[in-house]
Amino acid sequence: MSTRTRPPTHRQARSDKTRAAILTAAERVFAESGLAGARTDAIAATAGVNKALLYYYFQSKERLYEAVVENHLLEFNRAVLDVLTAPGSPRTILLRYVNLHFDFVSARHRQARLFHQLMTSGGQPMQRLVRKHFAPRSRALHQLLARGMREGDFRRVDPFHISVSIVGLIVFYFSAAQVLQLLGHTDAYSDANLKRRKQEVLDFIRYGLFLHPSP
Repeated sequence: MSTRTRPPTHRQARSDKTRAAILTAAERVFAESGLAGARTDAIAATAGVNKALLYYYFQSKERLYEAVVENHLLEFNRAVLDVLTAPGSPRTILLRYVNLHFDFVSARHRQARLFHQLMTSGGQPMQRLVRKHFAPRSRALHQLLARGMREGDFRRVDPFHISVSIVGLIVFYFSAAQVLQLLGHTDAYSDANLKRRKQEVLDFIRYGLFLHPSP
């Protein structure tokens, strides 16, 4: 008997397309209105589907929100863990990770808001997502930092606090993009500003963490 995977049927392909459309629409509405303020009618209208399909695929608005966040985390974690566990010098790997993290968030304007909402919401969804996605990434980053200290690439630091600092340097800029604009700064997502911000983050990490910070 052949064990080859069968190609998806027309019905399955249509179902996958509908589910993806709902996730894309929900990401937009949740980012604009938050979990509490988002209306399933608005999500269904944005996705161009009947509202009943939201409950068919995701059971509840809370489950849909969780699926939106997890959709990003699955893709991000695959890429990040490949980088953090690759062979090479710790300093080179860390800068690759920072580049990847920065580019991933900057290409997804709504992601920073969604994660901020998740981090402040608490509850079972947050706990599950943290255990499943954040914890493996955190362990890999801590192991890289520990190896960098052993091998003389990094100064002696607390891996927990330096990890928080690195992530904060990347994420806060995007979470606060609207506030920064109100304070008189130009569009945080312009090509010039993204390039400048990423270079500032990389320089801050090199001069704050590396024993020999020259490029």
